[in-house]
Amino acid sequence: MSAPRIPAVADPLVVPAGTTAADAVAAAGLPAHGPKAIVVVREADGRLRDLDWTPAADAEVTPVAIDSPDGLDVLRHSAAHVLAQAVQDVFPEAKLGIGPPIRDGFYYDFDVEKPFQPEDLTKLEKRMQEIVKAGQTFRRREYGSLEEAKAELANEPFKLELVDIKGDVDSEAAAVGAGELTHYDNLDKDGNRVWGDLCRGPHLPSTRLIPAFKLMRSAAAYWRGSEKNPQLQRVYGTAWPSRDELKAYLTRLAEAERRDHRKLGAELDLFSFPDEIGSGLVVFHPKGGVIKREMEDYVRARHIEEGFQYVSSPHITKEGLFHTSGHLPYYKDTMFPPMELEGANYYLKAMNCPMHNLIFRSRGRSYRDLPMRLFEFGTVYRYEKSGVVHGLTRVRGLTQDDSHSYVTAEQAPGEIKHLLNFVRSLLDDFGLDDYYLELSTRDPKSDKFIGSDEQWEKATKVLEDVARESGLDLVLDPGGAAFYGPKISVQAKDAIGRTWQMSTIQYDFNQPAGFGLEYQAADGSRQEPVMIHSAKFGSIERFFGVLVEHYAGAFPAWLAPVQVVGIPIRDDHAPYLEEFVVRLRKEGIRAEVDHSTERMQKKIRTAQQQKIPFMAIAGDDDVNGATVSFRYRDGSQRNGVSIDEAVAHVVEVVRSRINTGPSAA
Repeated sequence: MSAPRIPAVADPLVVPAGTTAADAVAAAGLPAHGPKAIVVVREADGRLRDLDWTPAADAEVTPVAIDSPDGLDVLRHSAAHVLAQAVQDVFPEAKLGIGPPIRDGFYYDFDVEKPFQPEDLTKLEKRMQEIVKAGQTFRRREYGSLEEAKAELANEPFKLELVDIKGDVDSEAAAVGAGELTHYDNLDKDGNRVWGDLCRGPHLPSTRLIPAFKLMRSAAAYWRGSEKNPQLQRVYGTAWPSRDELKAYLTRLAEAERRDHRKLGAELDLFSFPDEIGSGLVVFHPKGGVIKREMEDYVRARHIEEGFQYVSSPHITKEGLFHTSGHLPYYKDTMFPPMELEGANYYLKAMNCPMHNLIFRSRGRSYRDLPMRLFEFGTVYRYEKSGVVHGLTRVRGLTQDDSHSYVTAEQAPGEIKHLLNFVRSLLDDFGLDDYYLELSTRDPKSDKFIGSDEQWEKATKVLEDVARESGLDLVLDPGGAAFYGPKISVQAKDAIGRTWQMSTIQYDFNQPAGFGLEYQAADGSRQEPVMIHSAKFGSIERFFGVLVEHYAGAFPAWLAPVQVVGIPIRDDHAPYLEEFVVRLRKEGIRAEVDHSTERMQKKIRTAQQQKIPFMAIAGDDDVNGATVSFRYRDGSQRNGVSIDEAVAHVVEVVRSRINTGPSAA
């Protein structure tokens, strides 16, 4: 779930040879302080440079402001360095790991004798404030050799390891840089070195440009993400260009915590993750099962309307199938270990597409059969590391509304457009109507991707043309494609502005070749179809979790597990409400009467806590007048509604799938 990374727009500047980028920025009258300060510059090839960079020849650059995506990364990476300096000031024995910027913040890993405690973070934050106030400058220098770097870093074992693997490990090498070894020194106002770190940069000109930061928490983390390596202490923090932005972020965090689907899932009795079953494996309870069934019924009917045929495939398969599809070499680490049976290895399936290919191949196909669209609710199993398993949004057992379209090359653009329209209408129906597109493409320097340059260029162009024709914002994701082809993913924003990757559409020219898929063309020749993968929910579990947080558990009436609860003022009013509930149930409405011994006001509070859309209250006047009084989740009330009108009102709201309003939000 990442936000669009769109470079800051600014007029280019020329940095004359022998002068600094800071000189050019100052000459242009651009701000050096405040929430719009220019903190680095970008060369034509995209490389970011410190403001004290002095080019050997005239160089055209683009200024990068602190509030741009790249500027925020520089701010947060610089804050991570300040944190590391503070840690080694307060805990001199601490050894340094890595400290990259991350979404909305940063972290740094340390090897320390004891785990950090909350009071330690308070001390570190105070020391960081002192460093920021001191106005230390960041100064880059290059090592002349590996030996020089190792000599200086002799007391930092993890940094020495990074020097040895320089350029070979993506995330760790980011702290080092490929092709060069650089160090950043922190200098005091007199130019004396007070601290330093192995880093490729760039950094802010001064610590004074870190106006607003906060340390959030600490946690254990394995060095370089491997359980085989030492366990370090990771400190997370956040940094922003202004105090107002930091305050707004902390407010968003508090709201996100209130909406946390794991917490709401327990409070609303929707689902659980029993230890007896295993990490990342969810059990849906009856109320959660209602929502899951509504989702499944909806998307099954929609697929049939859109021309798909329902199929089903087993949960395990022989190993050879995943070799044929090409998945095993790329996905083996995220698949559960094989089971040996009757002399063969069997795998829990991690994807459904290979089995759909076998269905296509099971008989001869003609161009008249295409597009051929297959769909199933396929439960797949993926061995996610324990550190990334997260409620419903990152599980080990997930059910995909997985579909595959087999088309001719000429049909591919029309089919992708058809699928994108399908996806958009589905998201709109569930109230996730703020989204943009991300196009994931191949990294030509990586050997992860299979297929020819021509195939990749053609497939990418087809997806990009359809995406741009849609009129939605399009963000590029270079190198993010699957090994077998490029993809479009729909990035949807929830009610508090967070972005989630939802539906995907992928163009695959590799699996049809691997499986030998063919159809007879109009001229009698045998041709290879194009295979297009699409998942509308993505996974039911993840979509469910996003919906819980989007609606803060207050599902629209059509999705709510209990849509109407009858609340009698006295016990003798309950039979009257039971008759009302019977009428609602005949219309397919999920309704019940609260027969508990609690007082009426307590029953209302309970219904509000359970976020039930309609509370139907009845007393003497209602029984005598054949009416009910509605109380909605937002606290509004409607009294004296006739039974016939009340039934019609509830049915109308539920069947219209209204996602907003007092009785639905």
